[in-house]
Amino acid sequence: MDTEKSIAILNSLIQINNDRIEGYETASKEADETDLKTLFSHFTETSLKCKADLVTEVKRLGGKPTEGTTASGKLFRVWMDIKSAITGRDRKAIVNSCEYGEDVAVQTYDDALSHSEDLTPEQLMMIKEQHSVLKANHDKIKNLRDLMG
Repeated sequence: MDTEKSIAILNSLIQINNDRIEGYETASKEADETDLKTLFSHFTETSLKCKADLVTEVKRLGGKPTEGTTASGKLFRVWMDIKSAITGRDRKAIVNSCEYGEDVAVQTYDDALSHSEDLTPEQLMMIKEQHSVLKANHDKIKNLRDLMG
């Protein structure tokens, strides 16, 4: 196991959780409906917990946890801001944007899991557990989108 590679993988997951935190804070502001605000708040809490666990592990390895977001995350939030302004806070547009963000988050976790040789069994277990929670969030957004037709 290469510690530097482990830290890089963990930091990529911290970044995607930072994206989710900022994205869902933005989505919550854009949404008018209480059910969406509650859902987005729950998703934000999920990422705050995931991020805290990842930061702890990076520090334990002697690394510096990343504090930023991904470039694509920043672009995603800008796109979402523009789209929601254009569509007048359209519920379906907000949910579609969130599903796109969830697709990116799940893919980032899939990528991390594909580098299992660079992770300890404990790190792998933590990432698999977080992946499972984020996948469940993804499926909630996808189901919500599908119900809208």
